[in-house]
Amino acid sequence: MFSGKKSTLICSSLVALTTLSGCLSRSISGGAGGRGLHQQQAVIYGGELSENDVLGLSSAALVSDEQIQNALDSAAKIQITKGAKIMLVQSGARVPDHSMIKSFESNYGVSVFSGIAENSSPQSSYAKALRLAAARSGSEKIVCYWGKVESASRELETKVVSWVPIVGQIVPDKAQRMRIQLKIAVIDVRTGSWDIYSSKTFDDLSVSAKISRESSDQGQIDELKSKAYKAAAEEFIQRYSV
Repeated sequence: MFSGKKSTLICSSLVALTTLSGCLSRSISGGAGGRGLHQQQAVIYGGELSENDVLGLSSAALVSDEQIQNALDSAAKIQITKGAKIMLVQSGARVPDHSMIKSFESNYGVSVFSGIAENSSPQSSYAKALRLAAARSGSEKIVCYWGKVESASRELETKVVSWVPIVGQIVPDKAQRMRIQLKIAVIDVRTGSWDIYSSKTFDDLSVSAKISRESSDQGQIDELKSKAYKAAAEEFIQRYSV
C-alpha cells in the first residue's frame, strides 16, 4: 500500500530531528503490526487484500478503448444517506477494529466482513463475491481500508548510563515516534463504481522503559488508530453523505 520510498523518506525526516536506532513499517492488522501480542493471539493474520482484489481489476485482462470510454460515460458520484447500511472491511483482519466500527456506527448501520482474500479466486470474481455478500447484508456501500503504522525510535542516555541505583522507579530508555495513515476504498454495491481517499496523518512521540515497552507501544498505536478512524469516518460523511 505504501511504497518503500515513502517509508525511507519518513525515516530520513526523523533522523534530521534525532539519532534513530531503528525505523519500522507495520500493518495495523497483525503480523509484526499494529495489534498487540494479546490481540495477535486471538486474531489470525492472513496477509493484506490488494486494491485489485477489492475493485476487481486485473492487469492481465484485455481492455479496449471502448470499455474505457463506456466506463467514463457511466461514472457517477458515490452518495449515501445517513442511516444507510455499509459493509466494513479491514484489510488483513477477519474483523475490523472495534474503534473503526464505532466511528461509523454513529451515522450508519454497519455490517462487517473478513479482510482476508481467497487466493484461489480470480480478482474479478472475488470483487463481485464481496459485492454480493454486501448486497445480501443489505449494505449499499463497501468501505474497505488499509493502514500502516510507521515508527522510528532512538535509545536514550539512560540506556547506557546508570551510575546511581534508583529504587521504586522505572527509568525510560527509549523514545519512539509513530505515525499512521489510512487508505479507504468506497465501492457502490449496485454498480461497482468506486472511490479511494487517504485519511489525515497522525503522529505521536512516546518515551518508555523496557519493562513497560509492549504496553506503551500498544497504547501509542491504539491512540493513533482512534484519531485516524474518527477522521476517516468524518471525511466519509463530508465526501459522500446526502
